[in-house]
Amino acid sequence: QVQLVESGGGLVEAGGSLRLSCAASGRWSRINSMGWYRQAPEKQREPVASSIGGFTMYGDFVKGRFTISRDNVKNTVFLQMNSLKPEDTAVYYCHAQIIDYDLRNYDYWGQGTQVTVSS
Repeated sequence: QVQLVESGGGLVEAGGSLRLSCAASGRWSRINSMGWYRQAPEKQREPVASSIGGFTMYGDFVKGRFTISRDNVKNTVFLQMNSLKPEDTAVYYCHAQIIDYDLRNYDYWGQGTQVTVSS
């Protein structure tokens, strides 16, 4: 059983910063990717940032404000968010694509952490 546990959400003023963390636990063959999605009220879930091997990808709206990083020893992914805007308000979900011992890819999600940016 794989679990993703997030932390670091909260309330911040516009222009402020937050750092999200997500730790994966369980058993697997290999973690293929880890990243973050977000979902604002009445909107679809959208990708924020992902880390695949040595590569990182960001949603267009990030525009240099967020940085994703990973600690592969601790199976943890971080999202440093700077210059936050009210439109960044959403529930942020950690995502991991993990290769199990049957060599199949499985998608796992964290429980979500609320990020609220006040104007």
